[in-house]
Amino acid sequence: MTKLSVNINKIATIRNARGTNLPNLIQVAKDCEKFGAEGITIHPRPDERHITYQDVYDLKPVLTTEFNIEGFPNTSFINLVLDVKPEQVTLVPDPPGVLTSNAGWDTLKQKDFLKEVIDEFKSAGIRTSIFVDTEIKNIENAVETGTDRIEFYTGPFSDNFLKNKEEAIAPFIKTANLANELGLGINAGHDLNLDNLNFFKNNINGLLEVSIGHALICDSLYYGLESTIQKYLTCLK
Repeated sequence: MTKLSVNINKIATIRNARGTNLPNLIQVAKDCEKFGAEGITIHPRPDERHITYQDVYDLKPVLTTEFNIEGFPNTSFINLVLDVKPEQVTLVPDPPGVLTSNAGWDTLKQKDFLKEVIDEFKSAGIRTSIFVDTEIKNIENAVETGTDRIEFYTGPFSDNFLKNKEEAIAPFIKTANLANELGLGINAGHDLNLDNLNFFKNNINGLLEVSIGHALICDSLYYGLESTIQKYLTCLK
């Protein structure tokens, strides 16, 4: 069964727009779990434009499912994760100020850097995942970083799904099969939605977890949060 981790960044964006505590991020996270989410994902950025560092500390003691913290591993992020100790940390190669994650790691050029960071997290008992594309070399070199899992950047799949879904999924099938052979766990995220999620899940062997935020929160405006989470869980069955 592929787990659904709900990314609640967008909830924090709405809250921050008015400078109040509405919507209440902590309550929404707890409700997501109550409605069936099997994990909560956040991505605290240096400018704290949505999730703040205080949010990270506030969420940790109330969550009952898996806590996944995403981010670029600068010093402040590393210290935050080591202090909070979530179940999983997902490393993304986001430069400061980027609008959203839009590429995977070059695991050959950044191998030594990633290995050093991953060693530190794994020594603290935190499962690690790194954001990657479908370049074979990036999967092969991911193993040498010591990461437990990879997370597929699924933007290209989502962009091309309506044009030709078979072509869109093909590189992900190939690299997922390689990842399975190499003993890497597989996560996925970015622009997965109710239209394309089931097809992606059914074609990727060993898909352990998907992290979905933007589309899920948008859908909840129409269907409500509880119903939306159930619809996404149905796609993963």
